[in-house]
Amino acid sequence: MDDDPQMQPVDPAMVKYLRVLVTTLTGTMIIGFIIITALFVTRFAGGDDVTLPASITLPDGTAASAFTQGGDWYAVVTDADEILIFDRLTGNLRQTIRIEN
Repeated sequence: MDDDPQMQPVDPAMVKYLRVLVTTLTGTMIIGFIIITALFVTRFAGGDDVTLPASITLPDGTAASAFTQGGDWYAVVTDADEILIFDRLTGNLRQTIRIEN
């Protein structure tokens, strides 16, 4: 009966070592979660102020289906499968890109 592996005594030093490892891992995970949450809050809370154009004049017969913007330009994707790129300061059309299927 002494040869049964389930009946062998548990080493108290090993249990203490495992308890320290689990506690350390738990603390590390909690600190990591707090750091990640703080980074998300500080990164996204005070984002840059995005200014949208007051109005966009599209060519006749086109309708907008999507909008995006960069540093000194903004673009409108039309329902006619075109991307119209406008200058942010003047509002003038810079470039038209035809989307091919």
